[in-house]
Amino acid sequence: MNFRQQCIGHLPVESPQGRCLIIGEVAQSHDGSLGMAHSFIDAIANAGADAVKFQTHIAAEESTLDEPWRVRFSPQDETRFEYWQRMEFTKGQWSALKKHAHDRGLLFMSTPFSERAANMLSEIGMRVWKIASGEVGNLPLLEKIASSGDPVILSSGMSAWDELDTAAATVQRNGNPLAVLQCTSAYPCPPEKVGLNVLSVLRERYCLPVGLSDHSGGIYAGLAAVSLGAEVLEVHVALSREMFGPDVPASLTTAELRKLVEGTRQIERMLGAPIDKDLAANDSEELRKIFTKSLVASTDIEAGTTLTAEHLKLKKPGTGLPASSIPDLIGRKIKQSVKTDEILLLQNTEI
Repeated sequence: MNFRQQCIGHLPVESPQGRCLIIGEVAQSHDGSLGMAHSFIDAIANAGADAVKFQTHIAAEESTLDEPWRVRFSPQDETRFEYWQRMEFTKGQWSALKKHAHDRGLLFMSTPFSERAANMLSEIGMRVWKIASGEVGNLPLLEKIASSGDPVILSSGMSAWDELDTAAATVQRNGNPLAVLQCTSAYPCPPEKVGLNVLSVLRERYCLPVGLSDHSGGIYAGLAAVSLGAEVLEVHVALSREMFGPDVPASLTTAELRKLVEGTRQIERMLGAPIDKDLAANDSEELRKIFTKSLVASTDIEAGTTLTAEHLKLKKPGTGLPASSIPDLIGRKIKQSVKTDEILLLQNTEI
C-alpha cells in the first residue's frame, strides 16, 4: 500500500487511481470567511485533487502581540495576532468543513499551529497530519501528533538536516506512516530555488515517501517532481489571480490545479508502463512497411549488369530490402532486367 492509499483509505467514496497524493492548500486564502472556505472545497474537488488543506490557528495559543508580519498586506488588522484571531473557526465550523470535504470525496486536512488546535482537529476526526515548516522543531507538538498513529506529512522549508532528522525520528518512533517534503519557504519560489535535487536525498536519507510542497505558482515544478517519483504534492490554490492575500502569487488557480492533476495522472501512467524497444518494434511491423524505405533501381538495369551504388536508391514502401543490404548488393549481377523504381530482391541477383 503506497502513502496515498494509507491517507485516503478511509474516505467514504472511491477515489481516483493514482500514486501521488495531490493536496490543494487553502491556507488563509479564505480570509476568515467560512463561506469562502466551503467554496474552496468545491473548487478543489472539481479540479480532481485528493485532499484539501487548511490551517488551524488559535491566536492566543500560538502568537503574541509582538509577532511581526511576514508581509504587511491586511488593512483591517493592526497586528499579526489580530489577523490570526480573524482566521479562527470554531470546532463546529471545522467539523462542517471536514464533512463537506468528505462528502466531495476529498481528504480533509488542516495544519495545527498549537497543541490545542491539534486536540480540536483530533476531536473532529481528522486522520492525516501536515506539519508546517515552522513547526518542525516543535517537538511537543510532534510527539502529540505522532501519538495518534496517523499518517504524518513533514515539511522541511526552514529546517537544516539536524532538525529534520530529529523531527523524522520523533514521528518514526511511533511507527506512523510518514512522508517528508522538500519545500522552499519563498512566496513565490523561483525555479532555481525549488530544489528538485533534494527529493532523491530525502529518499536515500530516510527511506520514506517523499514529495514537494511547491510555492512556485505554476504547474511545472510539480510535474517535474512527479516525474522524479514524488508521492506527495502540495500546492497553494487561489480561486482567481485577482484574489486578496499574500499567498496568491505563489498559488495555482483551480484551472491550473486541474491541469496539474491531469498531468500527474498521465505521468504516473507513463512511469507505470515500461516499454521494451524490441517488442515495440515488432508491434510496429506494419507501420514500418509504410514509413520505412526499400532498395529500388535508380534507373532501368539490363540483365547481367553488375550493381554499383549508382544503381541503387531508397524509396517507400519498406516491403523490400532495407538500406543495411546495400553492401550485399553491390558487386552482384542482376539475373533479369528491372525497371526504374522496381524493388530489388536478393534472389534476383547472383554473385
